[in-house]
Amino acid sequence: MKAKKPPPLSVALISAPWPLYNRPSIQIGSLKAHLKARFPDITVNAHHAYLQIAEAVGYPVYQALSERTWLAESVYAGLLFPEKKKEAKDVFQHQARGKPDLKGIDFVRLVATVEKETKKILSHIFFERMQLVGISVCLCQISASLYFIRQIKRRVPGIRIVLGGSTFSGLSGEALFRFFPEIDNLVHGEGERPLTSIVESLIRKREGKEGISSIQGVTSRDDLQMKAPPVFDQVSALKDLPPPDYEEYFSLLNTFSPGKRFFPTLSLEVSRGCWWRRQARTVKDGGRGCAFCNLNLQWWGYRRKDPGQCAKEVDRVTQKHRVLSVAFTDNILPIAASGALFDALASHGKDYRLFCEIRAGTPKALLEKMHRAGVREVQVGIEALSTPLLKRLNKGTTALENLEIMKHCEALGIKNNSNLILSFPGSTKADVEETLRLLNFAAPLRPLRPVTFWLGRGSPVFRNPLSFGISRVKNHPNYYRLFPRHVADEIPFMIQTYQGGRTYQKKLWRPVYVQIKQWGKEYARLHEDPTHTPILGYSDGGAFLIIRQRRSEGPSLNHRLEGLSRKIYLFCDTIRSVDDILFHFNGLSKERVLPFLKMMVKKRLMVNEGAFYLSLAVRI
Repeated sequence: MKAKKPPPLSVALISAPWPLYNRPSIQIGSLKAHLKARFPDITVNAHHAYLQIAEAVGYPVYQALSERTWLAESVYAGLLFPEKKKEAKDVFQHQARGKPDLKGIDFVRLVATVEKETKKILSHIFFERMQLVGISVCLCQISASLYFIRQIKRRVPGIRIVLGGSTFSGLSGEALFRFFPEIDNLVHGEGERPLTSIVESLIRKREGKEGISSIQGVTSRDDLQMKAPPVFDQVSALKDLPPPDYEEYFSLLNTFSPGKRFFPTLSLEVSRGCWWRRQARTVKDGGRGCAFCNLNLQWWGYRRKDPGQCAKEVDRVTQKHRVLSVAFTDNILPIAASGALFDALASHGKDYRLFCEIRAGTPKALLEKMHRAGVREVQVGIEALSTPLLKRLNKGTTALENLEIMKHCEALGIKNNSNLILSFPGSTKADVEETLRLLNFAAPLRPLRPVTFWLGRGSPVFRNPLSFGISRVKNHPNYYRLFPRHVADEIPFMIQTYQGGRTYQKKLWRPVYVQIKQWGKEYARLHEDPTHTPILGYSDGGAFLIIRQRRSEGPSLNHRLEGLSRKIYLFCDTIRSVDDILFHFNGLSKERVLPFLKMMVKKRLMVNEGAFYLSLAVRI
């Protein structure tokens, strides 16, 4: 008698809270698309569980929680470890201070709502019919993901649970398996190829064949003696990957009441990894790249898609889901390919609203292409307004280049949401003084967001602490408040703490923090004007230039530049050296040019860094 063929393999992919609720998870969307392309007969369901939690607690509350790691982690920590509920509540209340959307929020009631909704989510997933559950874990999803895993395993003890994502990528996983025996496999690096191998192994076993004994890029609960992480197994070319599948996210959103529905932002990728670390071959190869950055622990090297393929994917997914907002998830868009990408997007004739992260050295001409294509918001890798500090950060840019791109974004109406890192180890008084000087010139531009330096596991600072004057690196104290001590002692978590001048740095950078807060208030006050004219703008009269310098207190200042003065000012729309100016305006002497440049700097119509100058006014 012929043996009965088993039903197709069934896989669930889950993204637990707390990603941005208005974006479908690109991690599980990409994995689903890849698995379905490779195994058309299996069932793969992607569960964007965080969206249901956001709907249950309210979008403003969810947004506030997702913006701060310790707020997010505290909610599920008390559910995962009931003995830590009080400490979790203390962490929550401390972190919630100053958050308007969390004012009056009762922690106990919030946790009860989240617990009820989580159990409701899990009860509607038929794990009994499934053979595999994959969960992607990023920065603030640790306690939530572990709680989901524990609940799933209690319901179906025999189900295979695979953990992946950047949070634990590259770790041996020995302690993780010991403390959380519900986890069967840990995927290191990106998940497409390792998850494919796991599925292939399960299919073989269901067909009565021998499974795959060792899978590259994966460790299991049986590998407790394996101290070294495995070699990553990643796709060689991103062109081979299909666009993410977001079907379940939109189906879920459509079940909400009309008042709870919204138009999401689609996440897509052009590249993976860091361009500056494109030659990396091992997980420990981390000499290049920004000193503070640990965003590339799940990748080796750098890969990108063809611009034409990316443009087609944007066209296809926006058409399919009837939305126009797209966020490119790349750490930094590749400059070399971006021109062709944004030309292609502009040719679609769609009113896209695009977000991307870019480098400070992005040329003005490329920014203009981006704007024509629909880029309305960017995050630039600013990080500092002191060139010596930028060198210590290993940014490869200058403070003047940072001001230049801030100015070009202002001119184009591109919202620039960028950070200024405070209290970086080894910062000097000279770094702070230069930052304060340049903040005065940055006043007409969109304010930067002050971010106190935090030490990320795997970053160059973490790998070479003595080079940055720090020592005694260990897990952040809040992990000890949210997790049992034996867990916090042995699992190397993402956020670290250290000793080495922290109090001194905080005091040193305090004036910068105060000035940035004042900058934000002044910028907002000056933009209350419904005309939305630039704070520092010019109108060109051909033979003359009129510059208007708006002030929050007192009337605006007006300046007229004529003839050669106008030409020099416009020539310095991008960074120019004194030698550049003398060469361009042949016949001018340094003695004639320098007084004009110094006068412009004194009036804060231009800014300089040594012999390099930049005009600050943007065209009205």
